[in-house]
Amino acid sequence: MVKILIFFYGLIFGSFFNVVGLRVPLKQSIVTPKSACPTCGHQLTPFELIPVLSYILQKGKCRGCQSRISPIYPTFELLTGILFATAPYVIGWSGELIVALTFISMFMIITVSDIHYMIIPDKILLWFAGIFLLERIVWPLTPWWDSLLGAVTGFLLLLIIAVVSKGGMGFGDVKLYALIGFVIGFKLVLLSFFLATLYGAIIGGLALLFRIVKKRQPIPFGPFIAAGTLTAYFWGWDIIDLYFKFIY
Repeated sequence: MVKILIFFYGLIFGSFFNVVGLRVPLKQSIVTPKSACPTCGHQLTPFELIPVLSYILQKGKCRGCQSRISPIYPTFELLTGILFATAPYVIGWSGELIVALTFISMFMIITVSDIHYMIIPDKILLWFAGIFLLERIVWPLTPWWDSLLGAVTGFLLLLIIAVVSKGGMGFGDVKLYALIGFVIGFKLVLLSFFLATLYGAIIGGLALLFRIVKKRQPIPFGPFIAAGTLTAYFWGWDIIDLYFKFIY
């Protein structure tokens, strides 16, 4: 029952994360104005703001002008619900679960922002940096200095790539990886980057193959960072153990 409630809380928060990810990069308030159709300006009623369900009942269209509603909204609502519900199964009922839910929340917001604007706002990173600092004081990694080593490793790794690629990697990604390293530590931040690159190469290659994107067209890396990091955070030690068993 509790896990079902967490799933529904995830749906609700996912709707909010959509708003934050869309408005903060534009320096707009996340409170006002109320949500409205971007095409006709129709202000959404409470019935139209029910996560996922409103999209289904309205058949993906605005009730005012019948224009198509982006499937990104219900997708991220549902994805947040699923990830929120998955966290207790993997992490367990401990203080680390709070860290996990915060981690998921950050990635939902920056993924929405990166997909729409190819920006990871400093304001979002600073906000979550403060929260993670407090959380890692209360629930530190073992050893505690692994957070500091992870932060330095994540920052330097992405900084070197950003410099070598001459703009191929955004500086928002560099700052994000410093924060990721602080949360998950040295070994998992390396695994996170490997998985993010792997996901990016596979999905980017498929997108080119099926002509979803054009050659040399910039692709936001934030979604792959989110996928790679959450995979490493939830199952990283199992992946590392499996790797060494395979090697030896």
